[in-house]
Amino acid sequence: MKSDRIMPNKMPKILTALLLASLVFTVGCGSKGKKKLAYVERPAEKIYLEGYDRMSRRDWPKAVLLFDEVERQHPYSVWARRSMLMAAYANYQANKYEDAINAAQRFVALHPGSRSAPYAYYLIGICHFEQISDVGRDQTETKKALEALRQVVRRFPNSEYARDARLKIDLTNDQLAGKDMAVGRWYLKRGYNLAAIARFQHVIDTYETTSHTPEALHRLVEAYVRLGIMDEAVQVAAVLGYNYPGTDWYKDTYRLLTKYGVTSVAEAEGDEHKTKNKGSFFSRTWRRLF
Repeated sequence: MKSDRIMPNKMPKILTALLLASLVFTVGCGSKGKKKLAYVERPAEKIYLEGYDRMSRRDWPKAVLLFDEVERQHPYSVWARRSMLMAAYANYQANKYEDAINAAQRFVALHPGSRSAPYAYYLIGICHFEQISDVGRDQTETKKALEALRQVVRRFPNSEYARDARLKIDLTNDQLAGKDMAVGRWYLKRGYNLAAIARFQHVIDTYETTSHTPEALHRLVEAYVRLGIMDEAVQVAAVLGYNYPGTDWYKDTYRLLTKYGVTSVAEAEGDEHKTKNKGSFFSRTWRRLF
């Protein structure tokens, strides 16, 4: 029968292996559960370049450890400032979004005037943006992405990051509008017409330039027809016809109203074509809808 005990002559080899491993990584974790390299004092530049080399090999976890080590050993050096942002980027590449956001936020808090600050703000927005889920789920990350991307545009309007941020802002707005539309359709299907109107109205008021606006206007008409408020239905139909005359949503709206004997849609639409200030009509009409 074999003994479960480790034989004495094998002990040195096992201890040697453990000691070698401890030279690379610490056995425990830090106060926040993060791994750290064993402390071996080295020049900041040397650690940084080793981290950069690891990053070029796409060894993101080891790169993060090395960049963190630069900060730990040389916290006031220029290499520490660079390492902070490089660690954020490496965490982002490793899909560790929370760690990337924390590192980037710490960078802008400590170095708000740095030339790299625009990128740090942009990285925060991208980390939230890449966590956006489909409209059937919670949209907290979408809202965070929108706010972070707006900060990039607001703080650094002429930067290269602002240009991309503006494109992604349009996508996040479309996503949030899609969420409201999904909820509104759910209310409408179950006969909760007032709740549905509130959702569709919010899409029109807040996300006017998104792809969901034509449908939101049509759904408003549908909800008003169900409630028997035909004057409001005609007014919304006129807005839809004026701005999206060739869409299927307007065709559906026209068929819906004519089915209920409403023949004044074209007249209302024609009157609005004569309106010189379209924006004032939009504002005036939408305020009256609900």
